[in-house]
Amino acid sequence: MKALHRRSLFRAVLAAVVALTAAATLPAGAQSLAGGRPVTLIVPFSPGGGTDILSRTVAPKLTEKLGTSVIVENRPGAAGAIAAQFVARAAPDGRTLMVGSTSEIGINPSLYPNLPYNVARDFVPVTALASTPMVLVVNPASPIKTAADLVKLAQANPGKLSFASAGVGSGAHLAAELFFYETKIKMTHIPYKGVGPVFADIIGSQKDMILFTSLPSSMSFARAGSLRVVAVSTRERVPLMPDVPTFIESGVPGYLMDYWYGLMAPAGTPADVRNQIHTAAADVLRQPELVEALAKQGLQPTYRTPDEFAAYIKADMDRWAAVVKAADIKPE
Repeated sequence: MKALHRRSLFRAVLAAVVALTAAATLPAGAQSLAGGRPVTLIVPFSPGGGTDILSRTVAPKLTEKLGTSVIVENRPGAAGAIAAQFVARAAPDGRTLMVGSTSEIGINPSLYPNLPYNVARDFVPVTALASTPMVLVVNPASPIKTAADLVKLAQANPGKLSFASAGVGSGAHLAAELFFYETKIKMTHIPYKGVGPVFADIIGSQKDMILFTSLPSSMSFARAGSLRVVAVSTRERVPLMPDVPTFIESGVPGYLMDYWYGLMAPAGTPADVRNQIHTAAADVLRQPELVEALAKQGLQPTYRTPDEFAAYIKADMDRWAAVVKAADIKPE
């Protein structure tokens, strides 16, 4: 009991020191997040996906750096729009942030004409966090062993093959459409409400279905042998899966895609608050133990200044606008 009391006392003292240090390093008049209400990371998707995995891995480390609790809250639905609208309307004090990604920031604006949020008007980029490749996965019993196999099968059976996604306009959907754009094939889209049910069906009843998904969300199934990873969307092979070829190696030279994640704050959040979060995140993402933990999930820490992150987001939005237009994707 005495040892437990000493550990509790040590943690309390450590938290106080972190809070005082954070406050002492701020310019005069600047606001400090240390010691106040928790910072909430809003995840736009259900638990178990890449955004959720990243958020829950980073949150404890951010708690240590910021000197206040950082908690994760899932607000799934409407392809990320529910969470985005919630954060856009939150107080601009740095206490409510969205773990934004390719889906609701890069893709949604060009897909949905009546979004309840506007990326440029309602948000300010705070910091990039990580990126991950997309992968093509199938049931282990599928005859598709390579991306080239899928192309040949689709060409021989036009309109007869189907692909699943986490919903119309999701990263999984657009990753597939980018593949079809590059290979000039067509498949029938079967949208689900989240990636979890997709995995359940592909592993169970829908053995002929394919799925483009993020590497972190598929890792546990791949390791268990429940799914086969056919190809990865990076330029080079991924160290976690050295036997899995890239799409480029598989005969699709134009297929490159990084699914990115980063923190977005409501517009009007003070610059000093944003800088605190950016600095804390940059420090956290350089910690060897965190880098290793993320790597095991297929996530690569990303370092960008806020201005670089803003420019990257703009380029990503432009890219997906072109894909949506070329594929003539319509929201349901």
